[in-house]
Amino acid sequence: MKLPSSYYLTNDVVAIAKDLIGKEIFTNIDGEFSSGVIIETEAYAGVTDKASHAYGGRRTKRTEIMFANGGVAYVYLCYGIHSLFNIVCSELDVPNAVLIRGIKAAHGSELIRKRMTKSKFNNGMIRGPGLVTKAMGINVSHNGTELLGNTIWLEKNDFNFDASKISITTRIGIEYAAEDALLPYRFVLESW
Repeated sequence: MKLPSSYYLTNDVVAIAKDLIGKEIFTNIDGEFSSGVIIETEAYAGVTDKASHAYGGRRTKRTEIMFANGGVAYVYLCYGIHSLFNIVCSELDVPNAVLIRGIKAAHGSELIRKRMTKSKFNNGMIRGPGLVTKAMGINVSHNGTELLGNTIWLEKNDFNFDASKISITTRIGIEYAAEDALLPYRFVLESW
């Protein structure tokens, strides 16, 4: 069953980033179905977080989707190469988002492997936000996609894991964010 719209409307982006661990992301792109269990996330806390694209209330063509009601995809191009998939999770005009950094392939493993081409596909584990997006068939054309539809959606599944195996660390590659680079906003399921 798809996560309801109410799931995405919390303003506690750190709590939702942790709660997304173990949820399953599904895509049905060009008639090709795949899914992966989320094993790594990073929270970005809107206007107060120097690492967030919306820090200080910055509203641009690129960031405008972050100010929408939660439950939509924020997909942007990083370094002009990689599409990165984020989940907007807040009330209207509160630009919080969670970056999906890692998944374990579930349904459509062969399709995912094909999408990965020469990229790493270690035991179905895909780590790195650009690789996750590639594996799931998501690109910048999916920016603004409703997560309650039939293109990209999330579900709670029967995936069981020990919550004590979730590591909480600082985020990766945001040294520019000064003291905010040290916030414990990254969640990683190390093993199960």
